Amino acid sequence: MRIGDILKTKGSTVYSIRLWKTVAEAVTEMGRLRVGALLVLDAHDTIAGIVSERDIVLALGRHGPATLSLEVTEVMTRQVRTCTSDMPVAEAMSTMTAGRHRHLPVVDNGQVVGLVSIGDLVKHRLREMEIETGVLRDRVIAHS
Repeated sequence: MRIGDILKTKGSTVYSIRLWKTVAEAVTEMGRLRVGALLVLDAHDTIAGIVSERDIVLALGRHGPATLSLEVTEVMTRQVRTCTSDMPVAEAMSTMTAGRHRHLPVVDNGQVVGLVSIGDLVKHRLREMEIETGVLRDRVIAHS
């Protein structure tokens, strides 16, 4: 199974924020959308970073309430790992686990085509395991 298969089910909507916006605006947007991260884009729609709940909490620990008035660029993660839609799900899970990333933008031919979370991948893997279990159960019953 590939990342593109997950995007077919999940959809390819990518929520983002511009790098000059404030952390307060990012928090408001994340709450409104009920998401844990936003892709941070520059004026040319190029990925500048990603801002997550974790980034904001860490910044709150360093700066206190003043964090909310900082620009997103001051708290975001700049080193963004990406994948392609043809990457195997297992490889994406390995990449996310090794890098301790919870979100992975999907980029094909230089264009952002989606964003998957570790939750998306786990949900997909659980579905696969349920199917495998059903097939094995059916085989055992058929051979009894």
